[in-house]
Amino acid sequence: MSQDKIASMAPVEPARSGLPKPLRTLLDTSGLIAVFVLLFAGLAIFVPDFLTGRNIVGLLLSVTLIGSIATTMMMVLALGEVDLSVASIVALAGVVAAVVTSASGSVTIGVMGGIAAGAAVGAFNGFVVARFGINSLIATLAAMEFVRGLAYITSGGDAVMITVPEFFDLGSAAFLGLTLPVWTMIACFIVFGVILNMTSFGRNTLATGGNAEAASLAGVNVRKLKITVFALQGLIAGIAGVLLTSRMGLGDPNTSQGLELAVISACVLGGVSLSGGVASITGVLVGVLIMGCVQNAMGLLNVPTFYQYLVRGAILLLAVMFDRWKQTRRAGG
Repeated sequence: MSQDKIASMAPVEPARSGLPKPLRTLLDTSGLIAVFVLLFAGLAIFVPDFLTGRNIVGLLLSVTLIGSIATTMMMVLALGEVDLSVASIVALAGVVAAVVTSASGSVTIGVMGGIAAGAAVGAFNGFVVARFGINSLIATLAAMEFVRGLAYITSGGDAVMITVPEFFDLGSAAFLGLTLPVWTMIACFIVFGVILNMTSFGRNTLATGGNAEAASLAGVNVRKLKITVFALQGLIAGIAGVLLTSRMGLGDPNTSQGLELAVISACVLGGVSLSGGVASITGVLVGVLIMGCVQNAMGLLNVPTFYQYLVRGAILLLAVMFDRWKQTRRAGG
């Protein structure tokens, strides 16, 4: 069966199915973009120092962790799966990078070790889900626990100091006023946007999320696809973990608690369906920026931490309710 027929398995809204895909994407995300524009304008007017150049650069830096990982979480969710282990992967990759760098004296070896650890965990998650048919929620929930345990074991239960000063350059190196973590996030959005929208891999991912059995009958190697997508998730989480460790100056096995919920919230807020088959890189970008702006504004306004938890929880709930509403609308045609 042709790739066009495979791509057609991904659900689309009937009224828009005849439109070019970029136009459909723009129409689907226009409401969210309008919300972001209004939110940004409101914060610029009412929150002191929000619109300063220094704060905007800081805002971009603050969303690099969530933004980078959201690009691959988008692929996992589009596949009809979920990955709750990303925060633990970030911690493990950072600890491995710190330990290996200090032990070898080589930044390159340390960085490669941390990234490889992340990719290996991701591939393992994919193998467990694809080979044994275990629900990804349960499989990655288990991985979240044992990978965090591996991070503690690797670090000896405490933060690992880095003895090679050059390692810190990864988090502080800048080009055109933006640091390497920001450029990494931008590269992730470009690369996975192209993969999702312009490659057979992206079309097969959406088709599998829409109907895995039909995709398999059409010739898609669903098992291999799932392993690859989860491996990519681990790879990007590993890169993000290494960069975070460079910014912090140490490998902390306790870092990034709750990161997985923030990443999933940004994706769902950006229009990625929890049931699979629907994803938009533009929507994910806007979702990440909305969450980043809200978090940044709360910091500028000195909102107490426990109230910030309430706001983040409300955003997640609203995102899930919005996803449910869109599924109902599609089902009703």
